[in-house]
Amino acid sequence: MKKILILISVICLTLFFSLSLSVVLCLCQPAAVMDIPVFILAGLLVHCVFLVSIFDIYFSSPLVHGMTPQQTPLPPPAKRLVLFVADGLRADSLYELYSNGTPRAPYLRSILENNGSWGISHTRVPTESRPGHVALIAGFYEDVSAVAKGWKENPVEFDSVFNESKYTWSWGSPDILPMFAKGATGDHVYTFCYAAESEDFGAEDAAKLDIWVFDHVKSFFNSSRSNQTLFSALNEEKVVLFLHLLGIDTNGHAHRPNSREYQENIKQVDEGVKEIASLIDNFYGNDGKTAFILTSDHGMTDWGSHGAGHPSETLTPLIVWGAGVNYPQKVTSQSFEDNFLKEWKLENLKRLDVNQADIAPLMASLIGVPFPLNSVGTLPLEYLNSSALFKAESMFTNAVQILEQFKVKMSQKKETTLSFLFTPFKPLSASEQINFLKKIRLYIQQQKYDEAVSLCKTLINLALEGLSYYHTYDRLFLGLSIAVGFVGWTTYVILVIIKAHTNLTKTVPTNKKKSTILFYGFTSTGMIIAFFLLIQKCPWTYYIYCLLPVPVWYAVVKEIPVIQDLATNVLSLHIGQSIGFLLVCILGIEILVFSFFYRSALTVGLLAFAGWPVITRLWIQAKTKALIWTFLCVLLAIFPLMPVVGREPNIPLVIAAGLLTLLISFFSLVSLRKSENKYRDNEDLKVYFYQMFSVALSTYVVGSTHNSLEMKQGLPIMNQIISWMTLVSSPVLLLLSPTFLFERLFSILLSVMSTYLLLSTGYEALFPLALFGLTFVWINMEQEALQHYGLSLKPKLAVFNFTCAMDITQFRQLHLDDVRRSFFFVFFIVTAFFGTGNIASINSFDPASVYCFLTVFSPFMMGGLLLLKVAIPFVLVSCAFEAVQVTTQLSSKRYITCCISALVRVSNLFWKNSEFSNLNVKFKKPIRSHFCFYLFLGRGVLFSDFCRLRGCFCLVINEYKLKIFNVLHC
Repeated sequence: MKKILILISVICLTLFFSLSLSVVLCLCQPAAVMDIPVFILAGLLVHCVFLVSIFDIYFSSPLVHGMTPQQTPLPPPAKRLVLFVADGLRADSLYELYSNGTPRAPYLRSILENNGSWGISHTRVPTESRPGHVALIAGFYEDVSAVAKGWKENPVEFDSVFNESKYTWSWGSPDILPMFAKGATGDHVYTFCYAAESEDFGAEDAAKLDIWVFDHVKSFFNSSRSNQTLFSALNEEKVVLFLHLLGIDTNGHAHRPNSREYQENIKQVDEGVKEIASLIDNFYGNDGKTAFILTSDHGMTDWGSHGAGHPSETLTPLIVWGAGVNYPQKVTSQSFEDNFLKEWKLENLKRLDVNQADIAPLMASLIGVPFPLNSVGTLPLEYLNSSALFKAESMFTNAVQILEQFKVKMSQKKETTLSFLFTPFKPLSASEQINFLKKIRLYIQQQKYDEAVSLCKTLINLALEGLSYYHTYDRLFLGLSIAVGFVGWTTYVILVIIKAHTNLTKTVPTNKKKSTILFYGFTSTGMIIAFFLLIQKCPWTYYIYCLLPVPVWYAVVKEIPVIQDLATNVLSLHIGQSIGFLLVCILGIEILVFSFFYRSALTVGLLAFAGWPVITRLWIQAKTKALIWTFLCVLLAIFPLMPVVGREPNIPLVIAAGLLTLLISFFSLVSLRKSENKYRDNEDLKVYFYQMFSVALSTYVVGSTHNSLEMKQGLPIMNQIISWMTLVSSPVLLLLSPTFLFERLFSILLSVMSTYLLLSTGYEALFPLALFGLTFVWINMEQEALQHYGLSLKPKLAVFNFTCAMDITQFRQLHLDDVRRSFFFVFFIVTAFFGTGNIASINSFDPASVYCFLTVFSPFMMGGLLLLKVAIPFVLVSCAFEAVQVTTQLSSKRYITCCISALVRVSNLFWKNSEFSNLNVKFKKPIRSHFCFYLFLGRGVLFSDFCRLRGCFCLVINEYKLKIFNVLHC
């Protein structure tokens, strides 16, 4: 039976490979008869594969299942645990003193000074509350594969302290609590949540969320006295009480961490914690068996966001007191790089820092439950006030629990790798594991507890390294497969461009014998790869990643005569010019790559662009336009040097941007009415008045909404209605505008600005105006540049209509200027995305950007609006590139763009190989975003061509007549 299944699998793989090969065979036809739709569909398929690959290579789930639960064999010091998580609480906001020397949280300050231990919990880069709570309660960092599957809940099954407890009662946000109840085995995790609508950033006082939690906890304990079942459950061992306090985070987003509201909320939480601690102690008769922990899932920047990795976001407070917890330890001196101790007046109390995932094993140890199965945290022994034996046994349990994960991970990888190819993690071989465990047990029996603890820590570190080793075991193999596919596809696209737009070889001589050998050679290669993957039981996605390069390179190799002809022509060129052009290309690509990590690189590029007319004839040929181009390049170069959007709202700048848009619109409209265009009816310009009114209305709504929120009157319902109506009506008004080049571009600007203003909070509202101005001048400059070749459409620009059915895009050959134009486009796209921030900042956006639309927390809705805001500058650049492409009579600049973006993608791919690790997630989201950005750029170019081929028509009612016209594809 097994042999039959293998045979069927081989046949299916052969069919898949043959189908892929047949598609490529269609692509390999001469340019004159090439099936363009097939080429574009193949390109879309290739880019989709590349996009999916990033998740398999870098963001697969690190979790494994099948481990045996590990529990400390000695009685625990506490019967119950109370966990307070003050969402969004910064360490400095809690530990700092007021200017008069009084503490911001008097009760908690007295606890850390007299009754418990304290320190800093170092978090990983937070994107939202979910990963922080998973790290705290389950002991592992965000399962990155969950990024593509869910927002609020982690879709991957995982163990947690709550799941291992006998009973857990929790109060707080509906975004957090259900996540742990849903994944629990049995029915012992109970949740009490307020309504989701309560999470309103525009509410008068978000502290009411925390007051709700405290009030319901008090009511819960009071009602338990008359409920015998509940009373008995509360008096069991291994009980957890979880209070999720969201008010601080909400006030931080709405008013900033330095605001009065944020500070007052901290004081209210302090008072609430004091009342709850007293209530619980009294309820249990002060039996001394309750442990308390207060911490936070993440901090917050001064401008009210989290996600960028700033210390204010990753440094969170940790205060532990009660049963089994050490008392404050006096010290004469201690040193930390952050130098916060002196500011906080805590230099004489020992600070015990931990990683956020270390808190889960601490909680498990305090109440004696098994350590969460997927925890990667190390038990912080200095927080425990227990015997040396208990500490050693707990540390041994911690080491065995992590070692179990390592053994399962190693076993899984060994099963899917041929024995002669399998390379084990040598520092922790099977014999080494046994030696470690034997030595630790021997040390404990000999009461050498310090040596046992030290050896446990060594074993934990090695096991964690081994987990990372096996998790990334296939990364190089898959990365190389994708890189080979990238290079092959890029090479093929270059050959398509060369065949279509140069005098080089157009057709490939057919040699039946050589073609047959070539075909069977690549087919055999594909079969060998498929068989190799099959016997290793690799996932089906591996087949796609590894087989895709085979047909792609088959298509390339078939064009050997074209490649030889190209090499001959390149060698005949002037060596100095060729090397110079190559160096300029490399420099341009590297500037693009560095701009992902250093936005100031965009400024360097834009300043270089400013000098473009000077080194060409344009400075003499069109001096006025050249001066405007230089001025706008310098103006746009300022934006990447400014702080990332969202730090400090500046509504007057948004209003100024709206007024400037109206001013530009007025002069543009006057100019259009005076222009002599016999093909245009001035009645068609009426739509611009509606668009200008929409911009004016958006400007008013922005100012009115933020004034209302500052006065704590909430979001006015009328403003909300207008905002949503503007969002919906803007694209409709765009479609009603004339389809002449300048008129349509002008309409696009007005359409997107009315929406962009509603999503702006500061200087970024001016960015689309500067970007549009530069790209508009770019269109005119390219027309001037084309006069050198005698191909300019400059006289026709004013009357150029996108409804024209004639195809003028294949009339000329390729020039080096076309490569420059494509590079300009890619650079402007990067500037559009990173000019005022970066893609990763979507994960740390300022909610104030969407306040005109909604103030109640809704991650999908808010995320969608922020994505729209990020996309608007991209639309402006794409429209300009469409105009440049059509008016310069060459459609293949799209494919040159694909080549440039592919080169940057490959560079990005190897940046990951050298920089990324599971322990260094500071760059995780930016790197993922950068890679996906360029994939979407290439795929977007191909998709727009597909739409062009199929045609896109819109029905417009104008003067009671029906008109059908093509929409500008951008």
